[in-house]
Amino acid sequence: MPERSSAKESQYLFEYHVRISNVGTETAQLISREWIITNADGEVERVKGPGVVGEQPILTPGSSFEYRSFCPLKTSVGAMHGSYQMVTTNGDRFDAIISPFTLAVPNALN
Repeated sequence: MPERSSAKESQYLFEYHVRISNVGTETAQLISREWIITNADGEVERVKGPGVVGEQPILTPGSSFEYRSFCPLKTSVGAMHGSYQMVTTNGDRFDAIISPFTLAVPNALN
């Protein structure tokens, strides 16, 4: 988000969009999340908490939930990965893994 970032002050705010889809056969609820955020200096921050954007969505088979959020970094490039902790209607818990993705100011990686 260029309007909320400042290279001079080493403050960058990245917006990301997520779609969570239930491709299984059971209803599941997202109960918590864990993000592992790494900046270009190799500094790592772990962010844990209940739900996402104040919600703990219930996903029936074939349904999706979308949200957007923000990640502040002190470098112009970074990466995020993590997991959502889910629970099915019968009480089984599992982690939905979030593959790594890059956060970068446009043209920063050229």
